[in-house]
Amino acid sequence: MKPASEQAILVGLEWKTRGGTHRGSVPAAEESLDELAELSASAGARIVDRVLQSRPAPEAATLIGQGKVDELARAVKSLAADVVIFDQDLSPTQQRNLEKMLDTKVIDRTQLILDIFASRARTREGRLQVELAQLSYMLPRLAGRGVEMSRLGGGIGTRGPGETQLETDRRRIAKRIKKLEDELEGVRAGRALHRRRRNAVPLATLALAGYTNAGKSTLFNRLTEAGVLADAKMFATLDPTVRPLILPSRRRVLLSDTVGFIRNLPTTLVKAFRATLEEVNEAALVLHVVDISSPVAAEHTAHVFRVLAEIGAAGVPQILVLNKLDRLDPDSRNAESQQRRLLGGIDDNHGQVRSVAISALTGAGIDRLLAIMDEVLPLDPIVHATVELDAGDGATLALLHQFGKVRATRYHGHRVVVDAEIPESLERRLPKRA
Repeated sequence: MKPASEQAILVGLEWKTRGGTHRGSVPAAEESLDELAELSASAGARIVDRVLQSRPAPEAATLIGQGKVDELARAVKSLAADVVIFDQDLSPTQQRNLEKMLDTKVIDRTQLILDIFASRARTREGRLQVELAQLSYMLPRLAGRGVEMSRLGGGIGTRGPGETQLETDRRRIAKRIKKLEDELEGVRAGRALHRRRRNAVPLATLALAGYTNAGKSTLFNRLTEAGVLADAKMFATLDPTVRPLILPSRRRVLLSDTVGFIRNLPTTLVKAFRATLEEVNEAALVLHVVDISSPVAAEHTAHVFRVLAEIGAAGVPQILVLNKLDRLDPDSRNAESQQRRLLGGIDDNHGQVRSVAISALTGAGIDRLLAIMDEVLPLDPIVHATVELDAGDGATLALLHQFGKVRATRYHGHRVVVDAEIPESLERRLPKRA
């Protein structure tokens, strides 16, 4: 039997200066609250009320001030709310004070996102990353929370592998965090080894990137028939998946699906998912997927550009994939005009990025996307090479036959000399004839 949804009240804030101007407009605060509502729904909550407060500065004890706390307490009681979710990070003291005054569970944006990640991670790496992020977040919040934190998962903000550690003391949790960091370093080393092995053959890696819920997994399935979960919920897929893809030129490449970006992504998660983000860093081409039907598509695009720059991937060639074309009216489906709308307020050289309008759902524009991928990917010309190998080096011989055209093979004792036409990227990695 499916458990009943928790009733949630959302609280958003925007700060104003003494002169009356706002640091972040009311529409921006509303958009952030809308995003929080999507996150909450993805976590299984039913939204019963939304509160947006404007303040000159945060209040140290409760963030929102005593008057608003009293108002919120009445709403919690009248609406029988199970949880109050803040669109701001709460300090441990603020969270404890609010829970006591509101007499209900209180979580912040970071805890909500961690909860979603905990429920969606499937691979060992993903679970390790989530547990590390949860414990790093919870460690400073242990004081005075013994009763609540001794219970196992029972609703939004309390799920995930980290919960089994919450009844232990700081020393044991710190020890667990160190162990997780060591294990993730091992995962990172293993991922680097896999990349080196992939680089041993002439297969370029393409990475899908974009704001969460932009349609990356649907596009990934359309291109590779991978069967990855595609869901309208935010962060429906977390664990990276790599599949082969053949371009129109018959070039074989690898396509990697990555976690979606989001504004104010918790720093604990950015750090924990470093190994996953390296897939974008090492890519030969990034497919930057944008939900073109979203009214805040420009803001989402700018945010992804910023994150790519922060992880050192700003220099990787990109294609702007304007997805969900099927949701636009026919007069608005021009890729060039939509790109101008998206990039109008963004600096740097993003105006030079190629763009293509598609619908991953219906397949419209996919052929054009594949053609542009072929054009933008760095060329890998065919060259003539003479390679001398040990006669027992069957792996390299197989590579030459699989990715090239072998013209002649000559055996000399325990050595073999192969004349072949092969991609230049493979030729650079092979031993030359003396």
